[in-house]
Amino acid sequence: MLLERALDAYLRHVTIERGLSEHTISAYRRDLGGYLEWLADDGVTDTSEVTPAVIDRFITARASAVPAPASTSLARLQSSVRGWHRFLAREGIEDDDPSGRLRPPKAPQRLPKALTIDQVERLLGAPSPEEPIGVRDRALLELLYATGARVSEAVGLDVDDLAHGDVLRLRGKGSKERIVPIGSFARAAVDAYLTRVRPMLSAKGLASSRLFLGARGAPLSRQSAWLVIRAAAEKAQITSEVSPHTLRHSFATHLLQGGADVRVVQELLGHSSVATTQIYTHVSVDTLRDIYATSHPRAR
Repeated sequence: MLLERALDAYLRHVTIERGLSEHTISAYRRDLGGYLEWLADDGVTDTSEVTPAVIDRFITARASAVPAPASTSLARLQSSVRGWHRFLAREGIEDDDPSGRLRPPKAPQRLPKALTIDQVERLLGAPSPEEPIGVRDRALLELLYATGARVSEAVGLDVDDLAHGDVLRLRGKGSKERIVPIGSFARAAVDAYLTRVRPMLSAKGLASSRLFLGARGAPLSRQSAWLVIRAAAEKAQITSEVSPHTLRHSFATHLLQGGADVRVVQELLGHSSVATTQIYTHVSVDTLRDIYATSHPRAR
């Protein structure tokens, strides 16, 4: 099959049958688009012409690029290439999978960077309660920290997702839904936004069911949510890097430090594997000593 036709078939598959998010599909399109360009430059025009040696040359070329790609980026690229070739073989478009021996580089395990509780409180208190956009920003930040939601999940919320009072319905990766508690502080902040600010923002744009709206009434974007977090971090004088995932990391870390079971945190975060959640279970030596001292009958 011609390369472009094969790519279109795969993107339709991951969109319709697997229900992946627009963000994930865009990443596949970007990664595989670059792969197809390289194949064309290498003289390959049909998927039947791709061999393990061709894939090896492609990965070697990408790994030796200047500047060198991050190991996570290279791993994602290899995963995209593998997924595409597996699909072609599974659907009978090609006889075999030339990417079968491809193994992603092992990325170094890095602990998520979490804020301290004091830093979180300063961050949440940064937006001005006297300004309409400040009320919205406070609601967004409180919700992110209270639920551990991904930014994409938060900006994708509809007003109806709050209909169950003290719990919230989130739509995660692969369109999987989960129900999480929202907490009284976040609920109060969101209620203040819904009562005082959202009707005003909604009147400025086309009717939208989305919970969080921008200054002109359109649904708040992921990029705008990132700017909200960055502005709050600057105002709170937090010098460490604060990314869109920082509040999610802090949510998980603080729950585990407070004694929550790792499998409960797994459910709240929407992780398909507990191994992903266990990265948060790293605790300091001092914390281990404190737990040992207060728990073991022969510690003293």
